[in-house]
Amino acid sequence: MKKKLVSILLAATMITGGLAGCGSEAGSTQTPDANESVSSETATSEAAPTSETPQAEKAEEKEDASEEPITLRMAWWGSQDRHDKTIAAIELYESLNPNVTFEYEYYSFDDYFTKLKTLVASDEVWDVFQLGGNFPMYLDKIYPLDEFIDSGVVDVSKISEANLKTTRETDGTQLGLTNGINTYGIAYDPAMFEEAGAELPTENWTWEDYQKAADTITEKLGIFGSSTFLTSDFIAGCSTYIGQQGSLGQYSFFNLDLTGMGFDDPQMLTPYIQMRADMIKKGSYPDAGASAEVTNIENDFLVTGEAAMTWVAVNQFPTIYNVCAEQGRELALAPLPKVNASGNSGALIQSSQMLCVSQDSEHKEAAAAFISWFENDVDCNNILQAERGIPANEDVRAALAASATKGQQIMYDYVDSVSKNPTPKEYNVLSPDGQDQVQDNYLNYIQQVVSGEITASEAAEKTYSDAQAIFN
Repeated sequence: MKKKLVSILLAATMITGGLAGCGSEAGSTQTPDANESVSSETATSEAAPTSETPQAEKAEEKEDASEEPITLRMAWWGSQDRHDKTIAAIELYESLNPNVTFEYEYYSFDDYFTKLKTLVASDEVWDVFQLGGNFPMYLDKIYPLDEFIDSGVVDVSKISEANLKTTRETDGTQLGLTNGINTYGIAYDPAMFEEAGAELPTENWTWEDYQKAADTITEKLGIFGSSTFLTSDFIAGCSTYIGQQGSLGQYSFFNLDLTGMGFDDPQMLTPYIQMRADMIKKGSYPDAGASAEVTNIENDFLVTGEAAMTWVAVNQFPTIYNVCAEQGRELALAPLPKVNASGNSGALIQSSQMLCVSQDSEHKEAAAAFISWFENDVDCNNILQAERGIPANEDVRAALAASATKGQQIMYDYVDSVSKNPTPKEYNVLSPDGQDQVQDNYLNYIQQVVSGEITASEAAEKTYSDAQAIFN
């Protein structure tokens, strides 16, 4: 277990800055129901009976029980910036709830899920754990929040129905609370584009424009035109690319019910696969070996100056904006390229990740109370600074927007812009069990196209077949 791995001085500095920025007293909260949930295991009745009555004895017993020490295990993945902020938030919670102690672990994305799968097998999943779009794989280990919402332990009064739906199962079960509303974009360095004479991204640029700009940058500057999309290349080339074709909502990679495919022609995947293979061969996009060097957003090739643009979940943008600003560079954020300039954007507002209560937890109510505080408390979120995405709680959003940094304001403006795009009346934010293997195979097929073992058309057929096999 990694307990308090960041220096106390650093964490205290971040906490102090968060509280000062909010201008409230330490321990105060802007959401009364959330405050009740946090104190539900520590508060005693203000109108306690006298000690001579049986009721008083029961009250004393309840008070003693509420003082019982609780240890909550928690884990997440992300960048060092996320680790530092999350640890500082945990330490604030511990200061407000002296009977609660956290044992926490943090990992890179891949290492997190390697560890999670081990804990699933041994029925020892952390009390509070973070999940993303692959949460259907772990439904058996998620303890729903519905009973805690009904009892008031979890406060959802300032979270819209639309935002709650992003972390619900199709039957209406509330699996967790979103850590942030999020979407995807292309972060880029305008100065690199201009130095290379490449066309800057526009509101309606296409994948052809993206490839042309990347190739030009590589030719002129000798760096990657585009950094690796890592596992997001599946999101770009399959989920997004298919959704951008046809009329709005006509196609999706998987259908809405997650019972089969959302399109019939595998060759709809071919142009993107061919583009990616051509870019790898030209050197304007990293091959598998180079891609493996990128372990988190903070050492992405755009951040290190070895690429001019990269795919980002936009909650990551303020982090890399600040890192590059320290280098004297200023990043911008562009919409996703489209199949057709006048076509669908393919970009949707969705949940970045969510925090869940584990079925294996011995302290489910305490875990749920912490999740409620984490998502709803203004002081906590002044520490977190929307690093996981724009907060779902409307009061928290308002508080953070009032003091946003330039990188954060770009993020807020971008998400606001995407939210105004035409979107299908119905769309699926879930992923079927088995998608991870389809994704891995897809990336391998692209490398096989690069090496000449198969064609882009064959890679499209194989990807479609792998995905369809999930439902057989």
